Amino acid sequence: MTDVDAEWDVAVVGGGPAGCSTGVFTAREGLDTVVFDRGRSSLQQCAHLENYLGFPAGIDVETFYALAHDHAEEVGCEVVEDLVESVEHANDGGFIVEPQSGEPARATRVVAATRYDADYLRPLDADDEMYETHKHGGEEQEYFDRTYADDDGRTPIDGLYVASPVEEWSTQVIAAAGFGALVGRHVVGDARREQGYPEGLAERVDWLRQERARDEEWADPDHWREYFDEHVPEDHDLADDELIELREAEVDDRLGRYVDDEEIERRRQEAHDRILEHLDDDRIRAYLDRADDDTL
Repeated sequence: MTDVDAEWDVAVVGGGPAGCSTGVFTAREGLDTVVFDRGRSSLQQCAHLENYLGFPAGIDVETFYALAHDHAEEVGCEVVEDLVESVEHANDGGFIVEPQSGEPARATRVVAATRYDADYLRPLDADDEMYETHKHGGEEQEYFDRTYADDDGRTPIDGLYVASPVEEWSTQVIAAAGFGALVGRHVVGDARREQGYPEGLAERVDWLRQERARDEEWADPDHWREYFDEHVPEDHDLADDELIELREAEVDDRLGRYVDDEEIERRRQEAHDRILEHLDDDRIRAYLDRADDDTL
């Protein structure tokens, strides 16, 4: 068996919008996630990103790319600047990810997130289902089948997901990021199912809510315990202590998803500061000078 340098819950191959978005969702839910980025995302061929919601004048690709990597690292992903040459099955389950320069890594789950090149998946294609032949320039060439994964990004190979290349989701940055988030949610859901979480609780919305908007009953831990118990099927196979441990973890997590006004303001200021770190200082000074002139 190949010696491995590190072990991960999730390995994402591709550090563009789809890959980073997947990593943000998996890492935020506590899955140890590595993102391999070869530094040649198709996004970098874009002259200026003009249709990503939230940037009225668009945003330059370099800043957007840096923000995406910063976000992934902030939530716990390790971003590795290396090209993945192959992904193959490990003898005892999971996958071995073989990069070009670094040491191999073991991953329980792998997410393909490279728009143009998926040749690294060929060792997994024992049934010859991943690739299809098309004529290009008069010659027949093999391409990754963009319909290989289902609409949720899952594939016939247990533990392998595809966030890109897929059909229409791979063509626009905002769509690619959105599909990457969807795949990330399903990866989390599948991991939680393996832990024993009931079906109705395995996949959930990742968001923070305002404390002032919470009904009093949902501030009561016992109410969340009842909510959990209602979703547990009668034929579950967990021991009582395991089920209680999952339930209490879920209760703590649900209660922790509410934040008060002071915390909301703290996070707002931190969010602005992190964005400013990626902006050119001269542009910030020029903007402030113009703002001062407008007030005179």
